[in-house]
Amino acid sequence: MNRPAHALNPAANPRNALNFSGGPGVLPAAVLQQVQESIASVPGVGLSILGISHRSDWFAAVVAELEDNIRSLLGLPADYHVLFLQGGATQQFSMLPMALLAGRKHAADYLHTGYWSGKALPEASRVGPVRVAWSGAAEGFRRLPTDDELHFDADAPYLHYVSNETVEGLQFHRMLGRDDVPRICDMSSDFLSAPGDYSRFDMIYAHAQKNIGPAGVTVVVLRDALLKAAPDNLPGFLDYRAQIAAHSILNTPPVFAIYVVLLVTRWLRDQVGGLAAMDRLNRAKAALLYQTLDSSDGFYKGHAAVADRSLMNAVFRLETPCLEAEFLGAAQAAGFSGLGGHRSIGGIRASLYNGLGLDAVEKLVEFMDGFRQKHR
Repeated sequence: MNRPAHALNPAANPRNALNFSGGPGVLPAAVLQQVQESIASVPGVGLSILGISHRSDWFAAVVAELEDNIRSLLGLPADYHVLFLQGGATQQFSMLPMALLAGRKHAADYLHTGYWSGKALPEASRVGPVRVAWSGAAEGFRRLPTDDELHFDADAPYLHYVSNETVEGLQFHRMLGRDDVPRICDMSSDFLSAPGDYSRFDMIYAHAQKNIGPAGVTVVVLRDALLKAAPDNLPGFLDYRAQIAAHSILNTPPVFAIYVVLLVTRWLRDQVGGLAAMDRLNRAKAALLYQTLDSSDGFYKGHAAVADRSLMNAVFRLETPCLEAEFLGAAQAAGFSGLGGHRSIGGIRASLYNGLGLDAVEKLVEFMDGFRQKHR
């Protein structure tokens, strides 16, 4: 039986290249090819990645290299730990206040800038006092706060914010907070997408299934000094110190997902050329798509304020739900995937994560121009 070429090589599947899903996001073709090979046999090991022991010397070396790769890409000093945990960013909504907020008199500062930061608030409130330093709910999460609107408490145990709101397509393009208050950021949807002064963050966390790999593992980067006042009665699995001592192998970790993240960090370092080069490509993709929105004479209407537009997730609408449904159907027929907006707000969302090529965005804007011309 004759099979299409991409049945033997998933990296050659054109639908993989045109996957604009908000998550799990597209993997780079070169990484996808390595993943396919590793499912049959990991180079130098001779076993499938799905059957290699998490207690093997080989996997311990994978974790060690991945820790070093992430520290290097982020430019972090040696006093930062890098963990690979389960439970997604959702588990971090509870795990971090358990370590840093339980029993504290002063409230932690939280920003409510969209869907995912809103999910973090009630989880932290179960553990200790929380102050919402700013909320965009009244405006439908269409913009982010200006510096003049932000007043942070010097006595707060920490500040928590989400750098990129995946659902609404909002992204902070500056650092927030005070350097004398621990700065904690959920970077799930823009992690390793651009260079930055990451040593000014005391903790960063990001689930993998946007920019850096498949679902199943969450990267947590935290400064050693952050945990000095953590309670001693935390469950072992939910205690960062126990996970640090075990180098993320406290229990059976997601070996496959961690290995794929390793391949992505190698790709970023060796093929892309680092985070500055990745940022240039991401900015080119976003500029091309937003130019198409802005030049459409209102046919495509962006959700986010221009100054706060995300480089990772472009969210927009058409004039009617019927027209949006027609757009999505025509896009799928043309080979595009993952363009439906999040269930909470609907519309259209094009996610431009690291693994998506510029050529994919060029094809999308060509399709969008043709669709607009057909209906105007």
